[in-house]
Order: sequence, then C-alpha cells, then structure tokens
Amino acid sequence: MRNFDQIIIKPVITEKSAGLKASSDIYAFSVLPDATKVDIKNAVEKLFNVKVLSVNTINSDGRRRQVGRSVGRSARTKKAYVKLKSGQKIEMLEGML
Repeated sequence: MRNFDQIIIKPVITEKSAGLKASSDIYAFSVLPDATKVDIKNAVEKLFNVKVLSVNTINSDGRRRQVGRSVGRSARTKKAYVKLKSGQKIEMLEGML
C-alpha cells in the first residue's frame, strides 16, 4: 500500500485542464500507472480535503523517440480526471490554472 502523496505525481496544467476546471470542477492529475480509481479518489480526498464524485483515467503508451541511430520510447503515463462536488475547489491549484 502506497502513501497518498505517492499516488499523485503532479497536476496537469494545460489549456484543456484549465477549461475543464472552469466549466465543471474537473481537475487533471498525472498519477502512478498502477494506481486504481479508488486509490486516486482516496488520495485526492485526503490530500486536498475535498469530496470526489468521479474519477476517469487515461493510459498513454510511451512515444517512439529517435536521436541519430538510437531508438527508444518515452515512459508510459496515466492521467486522472477528478470531478469534485459542486462548489468545492482545490485552493493550491487555483493560481496555476
């Protein structure tokens, strides 16, 4: 069992995530690839003291990268979109988005 602060790697700060936050109280986080939706929900609720309504996740395979003759892959990632109860917000991320 991991600690809650290990499950969430960092917030995803893009135009899409800013639009989702403004329109429907949805925040995006980069999470560990083996984290479940229940783990993510519990981590967000404990770390930010908010009520989570739903969690949607997206797995992305690593992209193929080539530098000269060397070919490799970037790391695979997992993104979580977390919908909060209406009226609640994560104060720590308000200035970033």
